[in-house]
Amino acid sequence: MITDSVANLETVVKSMSQSGYSAGLWKLIRKKGFSDRISSENHHHHHQMAEDLVLDTAIRDWVLIPLSVVMVLIGVLRYFVSKLMRSSPTPDAKILKEGQVVIRARNLKAGANFIPPKSFRSRRFYFSNEENGLLHVPKDQAQNPQAQMFSDPNMAMDMMKKNLSMIIPQTLTYAWVNFFFSGFVAAKIPFPLTQRFRSMLQNGIDLSTVDVSYVSSRSWYFLNLFGLRGLFSLILGDENAIDDTQRMMQMGGFGFDASKSLGAEKDGLDIIQHEWALPGFEHRAESVLRKLVQ
Repeated sequence: MITDSVANLETVVKSMSQSGYSAGLWKLIRKKGFSDRISSENHHHHHQMAEDLVLDTAIRDWVLIPLSVVMVLIGVLRYFVSKLMRSSPTPDAKILKEGQVVIRARNLKAGANFIPPKSFRSRRFYFSNEENGLLHVPKDQAQNPQAQMFSDPNMAMDMMKKNLSMIIPQTLTYAWVNFFFSGFVAAKIPFPLTQRFRSMLQNGIDLSTVDVSYVSSRSWYFLNLFGLRGLFSLILGDENAIDDTQRMMQMGGFGFDASKSLGAEKDGLDIIQHEWALPGFEHRAESVLRKLVQ
């Protein structure tokens, strides 16, 4: 681009000399115009060169691969430690009874149209009447799940063990990554990204000239922390692979809230519209058989 500009400049010089322009005017034009253009082109060229980074293979061997392997091993170790710390509490008969009542009410709603209207009304009254219905919970007996947790020391201890098994390994691993691997550009994503991903992928690197597709070592730690569920499902099984996002959501949970579950099932039974499916069953069966024959 610069060589083309020089060639065009020589043509302009010849035409200006033939037209009788003075040398002072030409020097002024050259000083004010072309020099600024060349300097801007050189600045743009150096800016493009600054964005292209060549990652050393030593960073891959001593930062990227060890960090990924350590995150996988810590996740597996944390699973077995939490399994050892997990206690087997004795089930509460009241909670089991309420759970079975909820399942029976859901089965009644699912198969309501397959029983006569009188049978459905009697079953609905058995579940949802205001005096002694199984789904009716008086307001004075509704127990707050938070109060239930604090009243049961075993439940509070189990929750504290789960939180400690999640927080302590994360804190130690983050301190290790921040001390040994801070400031490295560890990898590059093979597709372009917008500027909104810069704060997520380049944590610990304060350079606006680096392309957004480059990932820092600290951001690689967070990507492994919240994105290894698929790998853990292969190693530990689908039922045991709970990622840290779900663990953080479970930190605010306080167990089974019986009053809300029973109240929701009661409202669902009250608003259901019963339509017995048996009277029109012969006509529907005849239409299906006619379609099969044809």
